[in-house]
Amino acid sequence: MNNDQIEGKWKQVKGKFKQKYGKLTDDDLEYSEGKFDEMMGRLQEKTGKTKEELKDEIDKW
Repeated sequence: MNNDQIEGKWKQVKGKFKQKYGKLTDDDLEYSEGKFDEMMGRLQEKTGKTKEELKDEIDKW
């Protein structure tokens, strides 16, 4: 799945991330147009996962 597809379904996936990683805040998961990589960086820091691991999780959901 490419970034455009992930961005398109982000609202659906956001809740699942909050359930799985309770330490994530709304600010961590906020997506802004053109700032997808920045958001993924925040998620990497908070979860300890790589960008590819996070994308794989999103694909599964």
